[in-house]
Amino acid sequence: MRRPGAALRPAASAGAAAAMLLVGTSAAVSATIADYPVLFGQALRYALAAAILLAVLRHRRPPRVRLTRRDLLLLVALAATGLAGFNLCLVEATRHAGPAMIGAVVGAVPLVLALVGPLTERRRPAPRTVGAAAVVALGTAVAAGLGSGSPQGLLLALGALAGEVAFSLLAVPLLPRLGALRVAAYPAALAVPLLLVAGLALDGPRAVRLPTGAEAVAFVYLGAVVTALAFFLWYDALGRLGADRAGLFAGLVPVGALLTTVALGLGEIGPADVAGALLVGAGVAVGTARRPSGSGRAPRPARPAGPRRTQPAEARRERSPSRCSA
Repeated sequence: MRRPGAALRPAASAGAAAAMLLVGTSAAVSATIADYPVLFGQALRYALAAAILLAVLRHRRPPRVRLTRRDLLLLVALAATGLAGFNLCLVEATRHAGPAMIGAVVGAVPLVLALVGPLTERRRPAPRTVGAAAVVALGTAVAAGLGSGSPQGLLLALGALAGEVAFSLLAVPLLPRLGALRVAAYPAALAVPLLLVAGLALDGPRAVRLPTGAEAVAFVYLGAVVTALAFFLWYDALGRLGADRAGLFAGLVPVGALLTTVALGLGEIGPADVAGALLVGAGVAVGTARRPSGSGRAPRPARPAGPRRTQPAEARRERSPSRCSA
């Protein structure tokens, strides 16, 4: 894990940025599967991602790690809150609030991680990182708009925010022992039965059906790229940067959604989109910039300590002028 004050690694920052930009592309891709049962579709997505990650894990054959009871509890909690719980709250929130309101609430993830992340590591939040996270959250809110919704919708959006925060914070204590690949694979596999049960409970038998050809292509992209690849990149960066600084890159999710929407010709860029993206970029740049190694004047080099030079009394008498005149 990263030590407080350690220099940021460019590769880890690039991985975190790529992960959140890839997650942002899911918004446009998910529009192509809007008619498919949501929770069952998420179960398919995580099942595919888990299969890919476990296959990579088996191919790489890292040293075996025996899961402790604490590891199992954290993995189950991560799957239940950060994956299944997040999706469940998000789906239910859309029935009581507009996408803009949900996006503005969930967009506060960088600020929450900047404040809470260091506390879980028993250190104080860095003012610079907190300030940068506030700018990122503001940029996300500007890009998404405040929107409107009922109190129930707001509570569900806050539940989605909590799930998104748990997705990172619950992984932090697991990463040193299990590594990014296992932490990405195990919760994805554990979330599948949870989502299937939730889908059947909410939608009944109609929650299960085979996807069409176009829907299958979308699920392959969501499972392989947005989940398997992005989750691995995120957890790898999280272990290197820490939750507070890695969380700044969560503000790039709406930027990735915006770029994908424009690339696919599904929408246009507006002034609020540009302003929000600029604020997000500024916050990420300030929060992840390397701090100068020193500030102000360089201290004067101290004179080497040594024995004080003393002269014999005779020498001092010879060099001192005589007070008497001949």
